[in-house]
Amino acid sequence: MNGLLQLYGLCVLALFLKMLVISCYQGYFRLRYRAFANVEDAAFVGRAVMVQDLPQVRRAARAWANDLENIPLFFVLGALAIALQTPDDGTGLLFCAFTVARAIHTLTYLGGWQPWRSLAYGVGLACLLVLAAMIGKALL
Repeated sequence: MNGLLQLYGLCVLALFLKMLVISCYQGYFRLRYRAFANVEDAAFVGRAVMVQDLPQVRRAARAWANDLENIPLFFVLGALAIALQTPDDGTGLLFCAFTVARAIHTLTYLGGWQPWRSLAYGVGLACLLVLAAMIGKALL
């Protein structure tokens, strides 16, 4: 197997697991406090519907939404970089940096830690931009 493809696969798996953890984090707080926004969920545990989700659940939902704005772009750009055979060393470094940056972004988002959240976001965005530039160069 191509080493870069294997690294990409590991990064995709790590990002998937990171997003799964956010979902579990939300579920933990909903179950712990038996606080549900959906009628059927609240009825299932014999509680009234929460008009608004718990603060932890709302924050996790925003972190998850931010992931949905960034991680699919990584999936596409990473696959294109491999298909177009961009330089292995630089591409691999960008794959790892993006994955670590997104993990740090999630931790700092859930913790409410600025400016670290913005810095992690910026590093991830920079990785995507450099990947896009490498792909553009390979196409020209």
